[in-house]
Amino acid sequence: MDVSGLAWNYVDLLVIFLPAMVANGAPVIFKGKTPLDGGKKFIDGKRVFGDGKTVEGFLIGVLAGLIIGLFEALVTFNNNFLYIGLLGGLGAMLGDVAGSFLKRRMGYERGEPLLFADQLDFALCTTLFYYLSGVEMNLYALLLIYLTIFVLHIGTNRIAYNLKLKDVPY
Repeated sequence: MDVSGLAWNYVDLLVIFLPAMVANGAPVIFKGKTPLDGGKKFIDGKRVFGDGKTVEGFLIGVLAGLIIGLFEALVTFNNNFLYIGLLGGLGAMLGDVAGSFLKRRMGYERGEPLLFADQLDFALCTTLFYYLSGVEMNLYALLLIYLTIFVLHIGTNRIAYNLKLKDVPY
C-alpha cells in the first residue's frame, strides 16, 4: 500500500496521528481484566508489564485506531486511511506496552509517572510504524505533533481522573 507523501504539514500529521491518539485513550474507557503478560515475571523478577496492560485493552486500542482510520477513509475517500488506522492503533498499543515494560525494569510501579515516556511512548512507536510504511513526515511538523500529544495527554488524563476512569491524574 502506497502511503508515501501523505503527511507534509502539521494538519496532515494530526489527521494521521488521530487513530493512534484515540487508540491510546480507548483502553482507559474500556477496562480489561486479563493481564497481557499473564501475570508472568521477567528475568529480573519483576512483572513483564503489570496488571494495567490487558489483552482486552490492547485489542480495544487496536480496534479504536482501525475505526478512526475507517472514519477518515470514508470522509476523505482515501482507503489508505484504513491502513493508517491499523498501523496507528497497533503502533500506539505496542508503544504503550513497551513503555510499561521499560518502567517495570526501572522499578516504577503501576500508575507511577515517568515524564515524557508516559506521554510519548505510543507516539514514538507509531512514528516508527508510519516511517517504515513510507509515510513522509516533515520533522518540524512531527515535533509540533509531539508537543500537541504531550499537552493533550496531560489534559485528557486529568479529565479521565475527574471522571473516575483513572486512579491517578497523569
